[in-house]
Amino acid sequence: MTESIFKTKVLGHPAGLFVLFFTEMWERFSYYGMRALLVIFLTASLLDNGWGWTRENALALFGTYTALVYLSTLLGGYAADHKMGYRWAVVLGALLMTLGHAFMAGETPLFIYLGLTALVLGSGFFKPNMTAIISEMYEEHIEKKDGAFTIYYMGVNAGAFFGILFCGYLGENYGWRYGFSLAGIFMLFGLLQFWLAQDIFGDIGKKPHPHLPSENTNTARQVLQDKRVPFSLGQNIIIAICSLVGFLWVLNDPIEKISDGKYSFFPFSWGSFSGGDVVILATLALFLLLLGYRLRQYSKITREKLIAVGFFAFITIFFWAIFEQAPGTLTIFAKSYTNRVLDGTWSHIFKVVNALMTLIPLGIVSWVLYLLFQKTFEKYAFPNIVLALSFVIVWGIAIWMIRTDFAKETSEIPATWFGVLNSLYIITFAPLFSRIWESKYNPNANLKFGIGMFLLAAGMAVVAIGSRNIGVGAQTASVSMLWLVFVYLFHTLGELCISPLGLSYVSKLVPPRMISFMFGIWYLAIAIGNKTAGKLGENIDKIANVHGISYFFWILCIIPLVIGVLAILLTPLMRKYMHGVR
Repeated sequence: MTESIFKTKVLGHPAGLFVLFFTEMWERFSYYGMRALLVIFLTASLLDNGWGWTRENALALFGTYTALVYLSTLLGGYAADHKMGYRWAVVLGALLMTLGHAFMAGETPLFIYLGLTALVLGSGFFKPNMTAIISEMYEEHIEKKDGAFTIYYMGVNAGAFFGILFCGYLGENYGWRYGFSLAGIFMLFGLLQFWLAQDIFGDIGKKPHPHLPSENTNTARQVLQDKRVPFSLGQNIIIAICSLVGFLWVLNDPIEKISDGKYSFFPFSWGSFSGGDVVILATLALFLLLLGYRLRQYSKITREKLIAVGFFAFITIFFWAIFEQAPGTLTIFAKSYTNRVLDGTWSHIFKVVNALMTLIPLGIVSWVLYLLFQKTFEKYAFPNIVLALSFVIVWGIAIWMIRTDFAKETSEIPATWFGVLNSLYIITFAPLFSRIWESKYNPNANLKFGIGMFLLAAGMAVVAIGSRNIGVGAQTASVSMLWLVFVYLFHTLGELCISPLGLSYVSKLVPPRMISFMFGIWYLAIAIGNKTAGKLGENIDKIANVHGISYFFWILCIIPLVIGVLAILLTPLMRKYMHGVR
């Protein structure tokens, strides 16, 4: 079915993969570009054209937004699988995100909230279905799938890198609306390029795909032999109630804080617990009881593998809760507590380094674009022209930004700039980690997760040490930016130990008939982690005003340290429960 797609190749892969590469690159450009600006826009003073919010309120809204982005993938995945197919889901998602960024440029409460809503829904339709198209494209070429996703992942990081760099630069230096608008412009380019080039995918993604294995495959026999435990009506009702309550709780957190308690979905309290806390804890207990009951119904091997997946999902919650401090408390630290002004020789060195960091990756991606042109321009001229126009604009912005910076005597590094280090480190170290995972030194799953959590802890220890001399209650300081450089280094190394491996373990451990459901559970864990990141970040001022900001970061150091120790201590049990899966 997919053989015709492989006739036109770029770097050994079908040209359609690179259409997805650039579509995803511009989507990640828009997502990370806007995300980098959101918290500092909300907390900027009215004189700086911000909203003047407290850090607590800003991080509450940010945590809810990022959590809903991942929760919405359940809706988008279901709609694509059962109703509209992957392609229409991607188009709808890209359109909603384009509108969302356009709304954000309005900067008024109505437009910001409309924009965030459209971005959440758009991400839900877009995110899961781009990877689904790749999976279907490589159904008959499994041996090339790892390489395909590696190329795709580079597109993700290239988009994040350029989005943070350019949207952050425009937003901080020339006005928030320019950063938000730029994110929308490139999302529009991604939408147009995908829409105009979609014939390159043949019939892939046109209709809902049932993902049913052939009757002659080992997968099919495993499905038939595995014990089935269908959801009863009562269990589906419990899941619906838990989902609704969880959704309302995620929304309630920022609503209650921003309105100073005037509006709430849970307007009551029980002792020192708020109504929201009582309801969500009761809902969590109900969900865990249901989960425990269902696990008892499966065969022993399936049950133990699902427990292993659940354990790794549990670790993932804490991983994202700490890692996602980057666009929140770490950006606040960069903005308010870091000396970002360089002069003299150091200013010149930074300008040169920043120029090379900008132009070299842009040159590499442009070379990939040229290879795509060679293979597809004759048949797909219009999408190539749209893509070329987007690169003309981004090259123009890059050259203008570099020339503007070189014209200045000093350099003031945008607070958002440090976020680009994550993508830069991933591009640098991902090949090394890939070689380690394929070598005889490849550690077991628990050790990988444990090392990842220890690296997160090391990153937070670095910023805690760097902020040790900041006084209690201080709102500003001027510590060295080198502390943040090392924080992002350790956190990226930790990410490479955990983030790319999670979905791989789900696919290896879960029975085929439960894959979609368990992917949903995995994204739920990531959503909880993102919301937890916001909840932790909300306390930065409360803790800093009593104990100092260094104390806050030491707390964030201890959490992953404890989870990392737990992961390693449970290695023998998880190895047993994984039944030979590495």
